[in-house]
Amino acid sequence: MKYFVGIYRLVIAFLCLAWTSVAWGEPSYWVYFTYETNFLLGLVMLWAGIACLIDGKQPPAWLKGILTLYILITGVVAATLLPPTNLATAKYVFGIVTNQILHRVVPILAVIDFILFDAHRRFKWHYVLTWLIYFPFYLAFVLIRAHLWPHSGPEAGGNPYPYGFIDVNKIGWTQMWINIALCIVAFAIMGLVIFLIDRILPKKPLIGSVRN
Repeated sequence: MKYFVGIYRLVIAFLCLAWTSVAWGEPSYWVYFTYETNFLLGLVMLWAGIACLIDGKQPPAWLKGILTLYILITGVVAATLLPPTNLATAKYVFGIVTNQILHRVVPILAVIDFILFDAHRRFKWHYVLTWLIYFPFYLAFVLIRAHLWPHSGPEAGGNPYPYGFIDVNKIGWTQMWINIALCIVAFAIMGLVIFLIDRILPKKPLIGSVRN
């Protein structure tokens, strides 16, 4: 069964790395939360998949947990807040729209991996807070980049803000900080849900057994 788990994780790694590959030709795409989280998840799943196949050491629980949280956020935000993909301007890999893979398929597969194949009860309570550390760094990157290169894209007309809720030019600083505060609260709640699910599930993986 460990070989099945290993191959499953390598499939996730392939989807993440292949469908974020368009950003290497369009560097401004790295400002998208979607591309950053999927690429990082791809690296960790590559590690986890190879570790399964060679009976090696798995990624630390904190690292696996934070990427599970943020890829879940990617999927939820895409499903509830982002506008539908414009197929005329969308990017494709192997004939499939990148957003379909990165916003839908990968988050679902990653959550299944967390529930079925991970060992549980390894998360510490403070992970709910320390998992939030990535988001401020992401915001700092977006805001500093927008200040230094205000017409660098990736949005239409060279707009450097990838998402409307942090577009200072459109909503102003006050509303942006309110939006950020709401995001942090929502992310903390989602992190708490993942923590509680981890505590509820059996310690051993529901399917298979790999070295942790």
